[in-house]
Amino acid sequence: MKKILVTGALGQIGSELVIKMRGIYGKDNVIATDIREIDCEVVTGGPFEILDVTNAEKMMEIAKRHEVDTIIHLAALLSATAEAQPLLAWNLNMGGIVNALEVARELDCKFFTPSSIGAFGPSTPKDHTPQDTIQRPTTMYGVNKVSGELLCDYYYNKFGVDTRGLRFPGLISYATPPGGGTTDYAVDIYYKAIENGSYTSYIDKGTYMDMMYMPDALNAIINLMEADPTKLKHRNSFNVTAMSIEPEMVAAEIRKHIPDFKLDYDVDPVRQGIADSWPNSIDASAASEEWGFKAEYDLARMTEDMLEKLKK
Repeated sequence: MKKILVTGALGQIGSELVIKMRGIYGKDNVIATDIREIDCEVVTGGPFEILDVTNAEKMMEIAKRHEVDTIIHLAALLSATAEAQPLLAWNLNMGGIVNALEVARELDCKFFTPSSIGAFGPSTPKDHTPQDTIQRPTTMYGVNKVSGELLCDYYYNKFGVDTRGLRFPGLISYATPPGGGTTDYAVDIYYKAIENGSYTSYIDKGTYMDMMYMPDALNAIINLMEADPTKLKHRNSFNVTAMSIEPEMVAAEIRKHIPDFKLDYDVDPVRQGIADSWPNSIDASAASEEWGFKAEYDLARMTEDMLEKLKK
């Protein structure tokens, strides 16, 4: 990767990935794009362009002008937001990825886009979900993610585009507030612990979902994109995870630092239904074997770092 175009650069992943990659590859070699512009380091710290990913001509023009060799396509609606606006989600999520893949095909770019545990459904094995298993999601977000995995496979097999992707679990970050995902309770609970010492969870107790701390997610993207392509068998759908947790576990860990922290529940049936359709825990052995994936943060280490960073 020498010249990297990032779509959705102001989102949860992009806002941290752009800064990290500029530190590695040089600030002028990571071109951030988003549909909006705000005063932040992503916008002011290097090249930035306004881009609606449904505008194929604009995406191609930006990529050609900056002579990019890699596309990191992150622009998408997240699970809960997508379920509230399914047609918008289809048009944005699928229209955007097709446009980005076409740019990658024409300009011979390496290509990354994230998939998700949302690509699984109620009929998928719930515990230690295998790398290769049945995928019949019941949400528009999940349909988008499975379709994206298959499209990336198609562009690799049909056109030789060097496509790569990760099935991310819920991502937890101190740098970006919650943004419409089902797993966002595990982000918001830390913010509320610092702000007022209590949190009301929209996900019920005992609901296990896989999670990952953002530093591990950023390293996973970079390491996958730098991996030897000849060793990649599951190019566009690697299971990755760091921990399988439920709300009471997070609360117990927070109480080690904030003893009076209180957790109660007001379950959102829409997001609970989405969570119930996803795995309890997934098997990430293929990622470990094919390109050396390993998460560094467990729940205890993540909680300590989250609270320390948020207090600052």
